[in-house]
Amino acid sequence: MRRSHVTTVSLLAALVLAACTNAKDVLEPSAITPPAASAQPLAAPGIAPAATPAPAVGATTPANPAQSAAASSKTRLQIAPIVGASVEAATPLTAELQTRAKQRGITLAGSADQAATHVLKGYFSTMTEGKDTTVIYVWDVYDPAGNRLHRINGQQKAPSVNAAEGWPAVAPATMQAIADQTIDQFAAWLGGSAG
Repeated sequence: MRRSHVTTVSLLAALVLAACTNAKDVLEPSAITPPAASAQPLAAPGIAPAATPAPAVGATTPANPAQSAAASSKTRLQIAPIVGASVEAATPLTAELQTRAKQRGITLAGSADQAATHVLKGYFSTMTEGKDTTVIYVWDVYDPAGNRLHRINGQQKAPSVNAAEGWPAVAPATMQAIADQTIDQFAAWLGGSAG
């Protein structure tokens, strides 16, 4: 086994363990009020997020942007409670998921919405090394019947804030970058699976 594969497997095992042990740290996305139509993204204009994106496994590129847009417009995405992240870290994530989904033409469905076409469930964990903290994430995409259709996973490394470790060290911009990547990869997958 290659070293990077062993590291990835170890990180995913740690993520699953963290999801099991941190089950009390679940944020119900519907608890956050959706942003107003005129609301601006949470990141300051002209300032790039501090996080450096890592390539995600399982990302697909749509064959046709029109096909991707058509698939997105028919989608009603429900975001399940987020497992493993603190409420403080999950709040900017959820707000940015809402903003980015709207930009991509994806309708978000509430937790009681019976018309959802897909359910997105996320599992999160952190790892602090030196002055950096890495957020490890796994998103499973389900159909309304509970069948897993797709997986999006990756990690986002950024400088720790507040000289802290774990979730207190994660900046909102890091979680916003994860949200952007997640919706972009979801939309790409939709476009690729629509044909």
